Amino acid sequence: MQLNLGQKIRELRRRDGRTQETLAEAIGVTSQAVSRWEANGGYPDMEMIPSIANYFNISIDELFGYNNERSKRIDELAEKIDQMNFQNNGEDINIDACIAFARNALIEFPGNEKIMLCLASVLYNAGYVRYGEHHLSDDEGYDVLDVERHRTYPEWKEAISLYEKLLKTMENGEPRHRVIRELTQLYLNTGEHTRALEVIETVPNLYGSREFLKAKATDGKKRAESYGEGLLKTVRACSELMVSGVIANEKNMSAAEKAQSLRGAIEIFNIVCTDGNCGSHHAYIARVYTLLSLYLWLDGKKDEAFEALDLSLLQCKLFDEYLIKETGCYTAPLIRLVQHESCHDMPIETSHISLAEDWPWWCVSECNTVKTEMQADSRWQEWMSKLQK
Repeated sequence: MQLNLGQKIRELRRRDGRTQETLAEAIGVTSQAVSRWEANGGYPDMEMIPSIANYFNISIDELFGYNNERSKRIDELAEKIDQMNFQNNGEDINIDACIAFARNALIEFPGNEKIMLCLASVLYNAGYVRYGEHHLSDDEGYDVLDVERHRTYPEWKEAISLYEKLLKTMENGEPRHRVIRELTQLYLNTGEHTRALEVIETVPNLYGSREFLKAKATDGKKRAESYGEGLLKTVRACSELMVSGVIANEKNMSAAEKAQSLRGAIEIFNIVCTDGNCGSHHAYIARVYTLLSLYLWLDGKKDEAFEALDLSLLQCKLFDEYLIKETGCYTAPLIRLVQHESCHDMPIETSHISLAEDWPWWCVSECNTVKTEMQADSRWQEWMSKLQK
């Protein structure tokens, strides 16, 4: 890299409206020396570099023009770590290599928040991949986490330490929110409920979220678009809460009640996506249909269980069509200004090819028993043949 220190000093001096004489006096040299530097006739002595950087209120890296290259390198490392980490989606593909790569990146840029967050997220994922999340039932039959087992995971212990360190320095924004989300989950996994509640008290309530406030910061067409975006995200969040509620009440709801609730988790999309165009959410809806099929089967409604599987396949096909389109907007009235999410680098939540293997996506009791029973039904093979088309 060519060193243009003199040019950088001149740019900074002019930026701040300072003369060569003013700079020279402040750092204890002659104005002729400053003139020579700016004319590329020489460089300041190294012991003067911190004083010059402080005078312009910048880092030494910025003074030497390294800041852009440094930021670019950090971004490249963070992207690489995230890509490697994403490959370990429930299965150990390269978790050791991913952790080692993240640790080396942090050695190269010690204390960097972006790299530290990447390492914490890899360790967060490693605990799930290597040991899994384990559950128990309390005296009333409600699902609780096996916190004693989870507390033995060294990866989660280190991740918690890194997240806590980041919370002390990280400014508001999406990276900090990511820290809070992942740290809250680890606090829950390890039985630190009070600490989890303390952390989430630092974030706004639902009405203070970005999705709700964005519409308040715009008007005209942009405001209508913002309302549409907020509606879609709210619908998805409500649906996920309903599914999570079914699983949390697994031993305290009947199969019929669970099926009814899951139908509601699907139907809620039709309130906003009135024409059936749900964009990227088709993949999620496909997953809910697979879980619905399980509870319909347990409720004795075996015909409806296979109808749910067919609807799951249909949603996967609609998602495939959405991916092919690449661009465009939603088409229902309230959301027709909302652009489809970019298909590039989008994680494929559900593929119709792996639908039977992934069934019922969520880990719930009796799923192995029900799957064995459904596979013994001739209609399962008929459904499997449809997946290959």
